[in-house]
Amino acid sequence: MSLKKNIGSIASFILLLVLFSSCSQYQRLLKSDDFELKYATAIEYYYEGNYGRSIALFSDVIPVYRGTAEAEQINFYFAMAHFKMGDYTLASHYFKSFATAFPRSEHAEEFLYLSAYCQYLESPRYSLDQTNTLQAIRELQQFINRYPYSDRVEDANELIDELRFKLEKKRYSTAMMYLDISDYQAAATTFETFIRDYPDTQFREEATFLIIKAYFEFAVNSIPQRQQERFQKALEAYHNFSRRYPDSEFMREATRMQNHAKQSMAALQN
Repeated sequence: MSLKKNIGSIASFILLLVLFSSCSQYQRLLKSDDFELKYATAIEYYYEGNYGRSIALFSDVIPVYRGTAEAEQINFYFAMAHFKMGDYTLASHYFKSFATAFPRSEHAEEFLYLSAYCQYLESPRYSLDQTNTLQAIRELQQFINRYPYSDRVEDANELIDELRFKLEKKRYSTAMMYLDISDYQAAATTFETFIRDYPDTQFREEATFLIIKAYFEFAVNSIPQRQQERFQKALEAYHNFSRRYPDSEFMREATRMQNHAKQSMAALQN
């Protein structure tokens, strides 16, 4: 047992020495002016999966090799290292910079796509701010416009559809939020613009019904002087809904609100 412990201690000590030596060599290399060695070592680190060290060394090398034959390869590894580290914001930037700086490179098309793909990966869930989602859609569309015959166009279109559905859910959830907090006018308006902006949405039937509900509740909760015109809005929404979805599962509730609105308007006139 004691022998095993001693062997384990020796192995741990040797490992620490190797790690310390490696760190010392890396620190000395960072401070050195041997840019050829930095370049070669950065590539070694890249293929070893040590992307952090690779990026640090490439950062020193890039200005020195700018305008040379090696510049394209260095910038290729630099962008890919950020991507493999999962730093998609910087990776997107460097992919796009590469495509701009080396438009004739065999990697230009791939990197322009990856720039947009990184924005896609940074797109948050639908309930959060969708700035990255909009940026991803723009960049994917730019890629399609630039390379309309690329093998990646189909993938780009699928990503755009996924991102647009996220925006659709975001808008729909916003309208539902207004309804839940009893801001009925804002709910009705948001549902209406939602249908206008997303005419093929899978939520169209329910959204059309909820416009009736929003206007109906808005009228019910209004002062008597404003109820007539607001019940009228609910009736118009009902006619639109019943014409489009006569067999809807929401028709019973919609008809109840229509009858209530008519009765209330008759009472107000009397």
